[in-house]
Amino acid sequence: MSIYPVSLSGTVNTLMWADETGIEEPAIRQLRNVSALPWTHGLRVMPDVHYGKGATVGSVIAMHQAVAPAAVGVDIGCGMTAVRTNLGSDRLPDDLGRLRRTIERGVPVGNGAHKDHSPTIDRHGRLKRRFKEMREGFESLQARRLARSFGRLETKAVNQIGTLGGGNHFIELCAGDDDRIWVTLHSGSRGIGNRLAQEHMEVAQSLTHNKGLVDRDLAVFLSHTPQMEAYLHDLWWAQSYALLNRDVMLASICDDLSRHIPRIAFEDPIRCHHNYVAVETYDDLELIITRKGAIRAGKGDLGVIPGSMGTGSYIVRGLGNPASYESASHGAGRRMSRSQAKQRFTTEDLAEQTRGIECRKDPGVIDEIPAAYKDINEVIRAQSDLVEVVARLRTLLCIKG
Repeated sequence: MSIYPVSLSGTVNTLMWADETGIEEPAIRQLRNVSALPWTHGLRVMPDVHYGKGATVGSVIAMHQAVAPAAVGVDIGCGMTAVRTNLGSDRLPDDLGRLRRTIERGVPVGNGAHKDHSPTIDRHGRLKRRFKEMREGFESLQARRLARSFGRLETKAVNQIGTLGGGNHFIELCAGDDDRIWVTLHSGSRGIGNRLAQEHMEVAQSLTHNKGLVDRDLAVFLSHTPQMEAYLHDLWWAQSYALLNRDVMLASICDDLSRHIPRIAFEDPIRCHHNYVAVETYDDLELIITRKGAIRAGKGDLGVIPGSMGTGSYIVRGLGNPASYESASHGAGRRMSRSQAKQRFTTEDLAEQTRGIECRKDPGVIDEIPAAYKDINEVIRAQSDLVEVVARLRTLLCIKG
């Protein structure tokens, strides 16, 4: 039986699926700041919680008639996709390095982008229609009226559809408990989502009702205001953009696998945002729920909770626990900053911790070393009342930007 949730000391509206003594002090301050906002109905803290901008990563914030852009994060719509195949691991090519390079040619990583739009889009009619809708929606973005220079951003947004990005974003091939191969990927709304978030956060910080906040990054928009409507309009578009980005990448990967592995077949994908906004009802109130580094875990909802580079992932099914606003963690969560990881570990450490996995093992990804993250198995155990495990995935190949 889980010992969680527990209350955050000194608060009346905050429940945690984490030990307060194990959370770094700056993150504790952020949690207290959020819980004390006059618009916060409740705060739920996931076991992967760690320091973020304004609001912690790994938090679910229920606000009444308000929304804080920092409670969503700047990578709007970031999330996971996973698809199970009919392959056993014995049907994978012997040279996984060659397969990794093949996938990377179809999916630009890091700062890479397509020269025009991804050629994968033209091979799939449904993606082509969604891509057309995305471009049409760009014209109505409210941030276009706010930004001094928005011209080149549309070209960048087009070229970044179907690209991975860097940091903790990844593509993996994993083996499930039954040895069936899964494709998993993690990415978000790329440069355009970040820009939209930053533009609207600046607007929020200028509003009179946000003056005097203990942390200006927690500025909110109020319901039934033009600023709130403009932010939500752009946010819904960015969430759709992020989902399209992942779907184009998945199609590219599946196309490549189909060309190299005869008779491969794919099941329906599991998709979940973990930086997003939803309007939901709890305690007989319609609330604006922001999940920043958290997934929806409604009863029966399938989700993906990844670990760190090379440590595998979990496929989970939500239990619909209202105590967490039907939410669960989005991953393992960092236990040290990127700069700390770079100072503490070497490429030899990285090679040792990713032994047997086809992946980068160079200085450019030391900050993503598994030891920089919390233990994914402990994180899953801490939320046994939020999700049940469907499958444990073991990483065979990992692509990082």
